[in-house]
Amino acid sequence: MKAALIVSATLTIGWGAVGHAQESRHEEEIRTLLARPEIQAAFRAIERLEPRTQRDLITLTEIPAPPFKEEQRAQYFAELLVEAGADTVYIDEVGNVIARRRGTGVGRTIAIAGHMDTVFPEGTDVSVRQRGDTLFAPGVGDDTRGLMVVLTVLRAMQETGVRTEADLLFIGTVGEEGLGDLRGVKNLFKEGSPTIDSWIAVDGGDIGRIVSSGLGSHRYRVTFEGPGGHSWGAFGIGNPAHAMSRAIKAFDDAARTYVAEGPRTSYNVGRIGGGTSINSIPFSVWMEVDMRSESNQRLLGIDSIFQASIHQAVDEQNATRRSGGPLTAKIEMIGDRPSGTADPSTPLIARAVASARSFGREPSLGVSSTDSNIPIALGIPAITIGRGGAGGGGHSLREWWLNQDGHIAIQYALTLLVAEAVLAQAVP
Repeated sequence: MKAALIVSATLTIGWGAVGHAQESRHEEEIRTLLARPEIQAAFRAIERLEPRTQRDLITLTEIPAPPFKEEQRAQYFAELLVEAGADTVYIDEVGNVIARRRGTGVGRTIAIAGHMDTVFPEGTDVSVRQRGDTLFAPGVGDDTRGLMVVLTVLRAMQETGVRTEADLLFIGTVGEEGLGDLRGVKNLFKEGSPTIDSWIAVDGGDIGRIVSSGLGSHRYRVTFEGPGGHSWGAFGIGNPAHAMSRAIKAFDDAARTYVAEGPRTSYNVGRIGGGTSINSIPFSVWMEVDMRSESNQRLLGIDSIFQASIHQAVDEQNATRRSGGPLTAKIEMIGDRPSGTADPSTPLIARAVASARSFGREPSLGVSSTDSNIPIALGIPAITIGRGGAGGGGHSLREWWLNQDGHIAIQYALTLLVAEAVLAQAVP
């Protein structure tokens, strides 16, 4: 999960009387749900399961899941979901693990998901080191702990017989991080896929932070090419590195002005490479560029500036060459995440707000780049909630997680899931 911008401190701004009434209605709904004996039994089960949840967190963390290579972790997570009592469990064509728990009604399906992939490359040491009560390992929080929230909710519901009217999906997705480009969740919501009516992702920290807006991004790899040659003997031919340098400067100059106003938008040249030696004019160089915005329109605008900068730089550099063939630039999109904002009066969001308050948190709505981007952009009710506990060092080898009242986040997730799926009436 990426860094988020909290966009409101309270949840009633702009709602007016209707918003306050709806908020009150859902708070009453959550209070009634929490008073139910089967929910209280599930909460006690979550607390009893804490030692097992912690052991499985360690085991799952130590199964590598580098980008595009989540298969081993997926297989083990699927086995855990089978053992937890899901009605059906399978791994789809892109690698998502999907477990279904049938409801008592017909027609609605609610999903809760964590992502299985980490940002760490193949070969990274993912052994868990424990210092006191704190676990240290790459990926232990983001998002292995999220997977454990999903799994433990299923275990608690199964153990205590909590039933819902809607079918429930418990999912581990692939491709949430980096160049994975949300390929797992994109597959789940592609045209023709089984309908998911509401989506809850578990990814992030405190349960008071509710991601209800998707931070969109465009990512490109640009390759500049030319004939190449000796730095002395071929001097005067077009130099791809010089063209790339021109492109970066032109883009930075124009984009800096563009992002100074309007919805928050960012850009970054994150990686560059190429060439063969210090005394060779390169025949190929490349760069990778990331652009983000809360607004799809602004994202398209900065994308247009980027594209124009590339063409301008190649044209300018070609105009300076004395000999040799022309330089070219290949622009390849390697990431496309849509942005979007959900209506805060959506019942799923109102329930998340009411549930967080019932656990003593003052909720806030935020924007981030998570698996929820896709359903939000499609107009499907979707949010991302926190995994709980305490943690830090995300996306680094120093990542850590501490089970500081971590069970509360699992109880919160169960409350929200059951509220959205509607608790089935007990059979007399």
